[in-house]
Amino acid sequence: MHNKIVIAITGASGSIYAKGILDKLILIKEQYESIGIIMSKNAKEVWQTELGNQDYANYAFPFYEKNDFNAPFASGSARFNTMIVCPCSMGTMGRIAAGISDDLITRAADVILKERRKLILVARETPYSLLHIRNMETLTLAGAIICPATPSFYSNPTTVEQVAATVVDRVLDLAGLTIKSYRWGN
Repeated sequence: MHNKIVIAITGASGSIYAKGILDKLILIKEQYESIGIIMSKNAKEVWQTELGNQDYANYAFPFYEKNDFNAPFASGSARFNTMIVCPCSMGTMGRIAAGISDDLITRAADVILKERRKLILVARETPYSLLHIRNMETLTLAGAIICPATPSFYSNPTTVEQVAATVVDRVLDLAGLTIKSYRWGN
């Protein structure tokens, strides 16, 4: 099966990570068959606040409304094999952990988990409460990968974009995509 990937962008801080993922996916288009994007209204507002633009509207990927349950990845039969929620708000994480499929983001995550496919949640919060940690435990036990938006500094990044790329590259590695990135020991 070719990669079919859902990208969900929530209203948590960290639009730079979502932008980095979308930008890098454009560069490796031969590695996937299909991409579907869900972006909440809050995510659009946060993007505009943090990045100062509405460039999310310029990506050629198909975007789906948060309540569009006719999106292909709302069903396991569409065989989407990876979902990345980036950034992932703690509210979204909590609803996914509780199995509350009240919108397309949580329904798609539920489908990915029930089909035993790859769900990557890029948690963007600090500090974590005990509820956050328990939700992360529940999701990890259900098969999800919790990837906090914690940058690394081995590559000696010098710009905010390079710092963010350390998280983006890790997420795309976890998704099984081949990218050019700093590798420890190389």
